[in-house]
Order: sequence, then C-alpha cells, then structure tokens
Amino acid sequence: MKNITNKLVLIGFLALSFIGFVNAENMKKMNDINVHYIALGSTFLTPEIAKAYGIERSRYKGLINISVLDNTQADHKSKTVNINGRARNDVGQIKSLDFMEVKEGDAIYYLAQVSYTNEETIHFDITITDKGRQHKLKFSQKFYVD
Repeated sequence: MKNITNKLVLIGFLALSFIGFVNAENMKKMNDINVHYIALGSTFLTPEIAKAYGIERSRYKGLINISVLDNTQADHKSKTVNINGRARNDVGQIKSLDFMEVKEGDAIYYLAQVSYTNEETIHFDITITDKGRQHKLKFSQKFYVD
C-alpha cells in the first residue's frame, strides 16, 4: 500500500512540475488535434520524480514533453498517438529521440531526453501519427547549463 501511495504522490508531483511551466508551454493546432510541447532542462524535475520515471537528471540533459489533445471533443481529452523524432544542433549533429508514454489518470504525456552543451540550440523535428495521419512538429530550444 505504501508503494502505491508513493507512486501516486510522485505522479502528482510530475503533473505539478509541468503545470508550473504552462506559461512557457507552446501549442500548435494540427487539424483535429492540439499539440502542447515544451523542452526544458531535466534539473527542473525533483530527484524523486526523475527516478520514478527513469529520467536522467543532469545539467546536460533536456526533457521534451508532448501532450496531444483531441480538439473535436468538447472536453479536449488526451489522445494516444505514435511519436518519433530527432534533434539536431547547429553544427548538424543528429540525435534520435526515444519517447516514452506516461499516463496519469486521463492525461497522457510523451517524454524524451536530449543531450546538450551550454547555450546550445537544439532543433526538433517530430512526427506525430494519429489515426494513420502524420503531423510534423518543428521547434527549437536554446539550453543552458545551470
């Protein structure tokens, strides 16, 4: 029972961690889905949350969080989709992104990590497949070592 309670507390903390970044979050409407995305340094997560989700917490690791909502429904529920992508820095080095799906009640997040150096801009090229239809999400984020 204690392990279940601890896991529920950690899930709540993960949700709250991302809620705190709502103002920094970006959203892109793609036909019948809304894609919310954010990239930030993994040190923003507490050590407990990072450990619970197998996220490496490092000054040199970024975390990408993507959530896909169904905008054809009044309540805009989260959707299960397929996500893959890659990251590229300014000198052309390419890194593939390995997304993991996290479900928290009705919410679904897709998380991936990327390595970076101080003041490095990473360009993300992500493909989201929903009902056989592919959507392209492209964005860039400058990371800083804290």
